[in-house]
Amino acid sequence: MSDAFDMSGLRSWIGRTRVVEDDISLAAVRRIAGMLDQDPDSYRRGSALPPHWFGMFFADVARQSAIGPDGHARKGEFLPPIPLPRRMGAGRRARLHGVLHVGDDAAKVIEVAGIEPKQARTGLIVVLTMRQTINARGKVIAVDEFDAIYREAVPPGTQSTATTPIPAPADEAWSDPVLLDPVLVFRYSAVTWNGHRIHYDADYAREAEGYPGVVQNGGLTMQLMLEAAMKRAPGPLLGFTARLRRPLFVGQTARFCGRAPEGGRMACWVAAPDGSLAAEMELEFAA
Repeated sequence: MSDAFDMSGLRSWIGRTRVVEDDISLAAVRRIAGMLDQDPDSYRRGSALPPHWFGMFFADVARQSAIGPDGHARKGEFLPPIPLPRRMGAGRRARLHGVLHVGDDAAKVIEVAGIEPKQARTGLIVVLTMRQTINARGKVIAVDEFDAIYREAVPPGTQSTATTPIPAPADEAWSDPVLLDPVLVFRYSAVTWNGHRIHYDADYAREAEGYPGVVQNGGLTMQLMLEAAMKRAPGPLLGFTARLRRPLFVGQTARFCGRAPEGGRMACWVAAPDGSLAAEMELEFAA
């Protein structure tokens, strides 16, 4: 597998770091609150933010001339030059040590933590793991590891193959139906400065990547899972793990479900319209 391309060159990226600074501005916070259907005016300078909002700041801002054909920054700009054309989020593991406040001068240290080629049922993939450490007010706020999967191109005119569907659990204690509204997806992409064309360009999604339509943003799916779970939180959030199983598509209505908290933990998941498991998450809370 690793002979398919120069893994030694790619692995030289492991351990590389860079820093993205951000001021946690009132305007940005209010845009996020409005996007998540909260009262924007409930936030003021100095307000503590929900602990799971840290991932919606610190965007990579590439020059327009550095954008690749998929809407991301070209490989080698911010991320390793993995020579597979299709990139999708796969999962996260986060530990929370504090919260951001409106007005913080904060920074995210980004480290290339792993690059691993694998032979999947759908062909060669490479899993890229990025470790992100959020700092503010002289202390660590969160450590977040994010996995992205790079995949081979699909032949023109063919559909992207997905993993074999797994039925979503049927023992939920709560369930929230959520319309994956195109305006919500647009607003999330704007807030996070995500230009990936599969999230707004239906022709590109179908013709270049083999999807049946515009793809729901996986980061938004995870954020909505967190929002749903935090409505039932038994205590302060300490961390979470998440995995994206199958793509969802804009315009669908998905069910965000979960079990009652037990022993400081809560399991939640997303059921696609066909009843398959689209995403899952486990959250850990302080007593």
